[in-house]
Amino acid sequence: MANTTTLTDAEREAIAATVAEQESRSAGEIVTILAERSDSYNDVSLVWSAFVAFMALTFLALFPAYYLGLVDRLLGRWQMEWAPRELFALATLVCTLKFTAMWLIQRWEPLRLMLVPAPLKHKRVRNRAITLFRVGAEQRTTGRTGILIYLSLAEHRAEIVADEAIASQVAPEVWGDAMAAMLPELREGRVGNSLVIAIGKVGDVLANSVPRQADDVNELPDRPIEV
Repeated sequence: MANTTTLTDAEREAIAATVAEQESRSAGEIVTILAERSDSYNDVSLVWSAFVAFMALTFLALFPAYYLGLVDRLLGRWQMEWAPRELFALATLVCTLKFTAMWLIQRWEPLRLMLVPAPLKHKRVRNRAITLFRVGAEQRTTGRTGILIYLSLAEHRAEIVADEAIASQVAPEVWGDAMAAMLPELREGRVGNSLVIAIGKVGDVLANSVPRQADDVNELPDRPIEV
């Protein structure tokens, strides 16, 4: 996945400042990651391409006279008997053309994402967030107080993943308010502002759940990570 600059320098600074401010109120260590997308969904594209090819073959089998007559007219041939080898060759050609066409059409990302079932999008975004959390934040703080705010732009989805000390005290549904607060800003294309708002909401929860200790130090980066 190629890196793409989405945030402005001012937005990055605003996010980093908000993270620092909220971390000063609790023992939590907030990490923000902004991704263009969480998955290529090439497997889904393959399934749709195979489905279209199969349907084309099915219609050819159900209405052979119509389609064979159509081919005859296109080729300028008199109606004639088709040999088995010609029939199989035609079926193979139709399947190949339909599969290839559907695959190429799905190279247009908005269509490819539209054809991905919503539960699968949610699962892929969640899995990507958990993977990045394990790599960049899990068990990397002294008190296991790391928390990730993950935003995947192409899927229009956000996830919050917390380390053990936070997850043991805060139910997963509590983070729903933080994610919901991002939506109005995201709809207007204000990605940086959406993250700032989410960080504030998360900071409120952390301040009540994992109070700051006198010896707390900053253990994770404040600036957003863009992937």
